[in-house]
Amino acid sequence: MLPAEMASERGLVQELTELGNAVYATAKAGLWVDDATRTTVDEMRQMITAEEIAVARVDGEVVGCVRIQQLDDGVGEFGMLVTHPDRRGNGVGGKLIDFAEGVARSRGSTIMQLELLQPRDWTHPEKEVLDAWYTRLGYRPARTGRIEESYPHLSPPLAGPSDFVVYHKALSAPEHPNCP
Repeated sequence: MLPAEMASERGLVQELTELGNAVYATAKAGLWVDDATRTTVDEMRQMITAEEIAVARVDGEVVGCVRIQQLDDGVGEFGMLVTHPDRRGNGVGGKLIDFAEGVARSRGSTIMQLELLQPRDWTHPEKEVLDAWYTRLGYRPARTGRIEESYPHLSPPLAGPSDFVVYHKALSAPEHPNCP
């Protein structure tokens, strides 16, 4: 996790904001109006200050990040998972999810949650890929919600009606290397 003081690193905050927006522009093509962005510099700074952002680096270069939150009742959540397009398919995203699950476990979570935005009236190819990947990782749909009911501020920049699917995965107890 990035320490809170990293929120003052303007270059890093800008880099993470641009990476998130670039990746989401591709992943959410057709879901949002053309000028919509995933996050802002101010939002990214707030998430870093709250120590909710973990960063993956290779040879000092930022190659991905994920937001990790602790919800109530033993539920952790990851979101805003992004991998640099040049690093996609190299395991960065999976390692970020493993890290997020480990953080959630260490905080006492028994369930890990993620939300996936889905168009209501058509099938988005990128969302199909993500659904299959999350399913392979053990995540299962737990419920579907209407975006305008739970996140009314996100509804205006959407290009059409959308829902979010909430996925859950049971987190096992941490393994102890000295136990048989």
